[in-house]
Amino acid sequence: MNLIDQILLMSAGQERSVALYVGDLASIPEREAVDLLIVSAFPDDYIPTSTSLIGALHRQGVSVAALAAAKDVDLRQFSSCWLSREIRQPTAHFRRLMCFEPLVRGAAPEVVGDVFRSLMPFCAGTPPISQIAMPILAAGDQRESPAVMLAALVDASLHWLMIGVPITRIKIVIRSGSAVGELAEVFSRAKTRFQTASTAPAAKTPRFDAFLSYSRKDQEAADHIVSVLKDAQPTLRLFVDRLELQAGAAWQQHIFEALDECRKVIPLLSPAYIESKVCKEEFNIALFRHRDSSDGILLPIFLRSAALPTYMRLVQSLDVREADFEKLSAVTRNLLQCLAA
Repeated sequence: MNLIDQILLMSAGQERSVALYVGDLASIPEREAVDLLIVSAFPDDYIPTSTSLIGALHRQGVSVAALAAAKDVDLRQFSSCWLSREIRQPTAHFRRLMCFEPLVRGAAPEVVGDVFRSLMPFCAGTPPISQIAMPILAAGDQRESPAVMLAALVDASLHWLMIGVPITRIKIVIRSGSAVGELAEVFSRAKTRFQTASTAPAAKTPRFDAFLSYSRKDQEAADHIVSVLKDAQPTLRLFVDRLELQAGAAWQQHIFEALDECRKVIPLLSPAYIESKVCKEEFNIALFRHRDSSDGILLPIFLRSAALPTYMRLVQSLDVREADFEKLSAVTRNLLQCLAA
């Protein structure tokens, strides 16, 4: 495990880092021990091939197939990952393993943020997950471009650290014999982009009063909210156009920038909202801002009955189920007081 380069940043008053190494993740030395090792796989395929990290771990006595047969938490339908039980192997210098199976939900570069979305419920657990290590995910047997995946991983890591995920160190490890020079240059360019962006002057005032976060399947309700708000206060600045994903691109930064320019975020919670990776991304980023804000920024509306994840239920919502437009009008008019404050 040799350090090539790293990016240091401050978040929530603590120094954090994203580091690029070259080495063997199947034999992490004790001095580089982490709380969590992340691997990637085809859905339900944990064959220990000769060229994969899963194969290298198998040769070290850690069977990903056995861990998969007794998963601790399975989040693949929501965020492409599952988490293993605690690993009690003296030579394995990681406590748990998380498996990223991107093809469950989309192309790997598009859903790389699922790694951090999956980590959210466990970072503050007992014991917490604060240091993680991973290869360039999906760039082995899954044949994704190592350069594309590394850029996506670094961007996603930095974005999620900046918005408050309580991880102190992320180690991305290139396998020995790979195109180290080319990948080091990819990391260096990401580092330059981040340093340039982080020194840019911050906006003094938000561009929008509210960001409306909704599924396209609930567009009628979203349009109704906009109509009620604009009728009551025509000068209200609303962000209502959802970001369209570009195939093969990492999109966390675009969402973060849009959400960061709004004073309040209004999610319309429904089954369609829970099923959408974009909607959950918007909610999760807003949730970190909500926790850091003295008066909160989230104003959720419970539009239709849905099995909400625990972290979503922690923020009190305004109940208009099942899409009762009379209730929705009344709730929307009440929101004007919050938006005018």
